[in-house]
Amino acid sequence: MENNIQEVLISQAQIEERVSQLARELSREYAGKNPVFVGVLKGVVMFFADMVKHITVPCQIDFMCISSYSGTESTGTAVVKKDVSVDLKGRHVVILEDIFDTGTSLDFTYRYLLSKEPASLKICTFLDKPSRRKPEITLKPDYVGYEIPNAFVVGYGLDYNEYYRNLPYIGILKPEVYENAE
Repeated sequence: MENNIQEVLISQAQIEERVSQLARELSREYAGKNPVFVGVLKGVVMFFADMVKHITVPCQIDFMCISSYSGTESTGTAVVKKDVSVDLKGRHVVILEDIFDTGTSLDFTYRYLLSKEPASLKICTFLDKPSRRKPEITLKPDYVGYEIPNAFVVGYGLDYNEYYRNLPYIGILKPEVYENAE
């Protein structure tokens, strides 16, 4: 599996340090607000678990599953596969996301959760890839772990056809792994 990694973009130590920093920022901002952290499955699992372990304020957690990818490409259409179970009306909500890429999924998720009438709604994404953002997506993340170049990345929850999620770092997948496979 590791033989298919072109290079390690973000090490495990860098991930741990940045997640801790983000959690401190969120804990300060949401002190006394009883926030709900909503994770967008599946890629967010590792980031989500690490984040909430470091959050120091009372909070609730929930998950939803949105699908818009096939292989390495976004299909352009988002679908809710699993909805949140917590009532978000009047609550302070933070979407935790693994990667903000084209923006299709996150824009859909944001608008969908906004329709549930939260008191506030913010986005915390571990990775931001603005070079791939669709021009019509004007949404901006409120918190970003790392801005990354336009490369196909895996690890720390991110996958290629459901593999590589368990790598403890963010790595660039060798193009030959996916170019001839699709």
